[in-house]
Amino acid sequence: MIAVLAVAAVGLLRVATANWREGSVLLGGALLLAAVLRAVLPPDRAGLLAIRSRAIDILSYTGLGLAVVLLAVTITRGSLTVG
Repeated sequence: MIAVLAVAAVGLLRVATANWREGSVLLGGALLLAAVLRAVLPPDRAGLLAIRSRAIDILSYTGLGLAVVLLAVTITRGSLTVG
């Protein structure tokens, strides 16, 4: 869980410094990392990554992670910052 939170924190920092695309990719990457960790860790070591059944957790983390990454990569119209 700490690794996932660390990647998400770096992503949020990148978004806060007007690098929203990189930050969004990192946030999606944090969800994909959560999916991988949920898949490989035994249930007693998964900790807060285990919310529902293993299959539902992996499917949810992977789906949301891919959606965030794909949206961040495919948006091509300028910056989201004002100015």
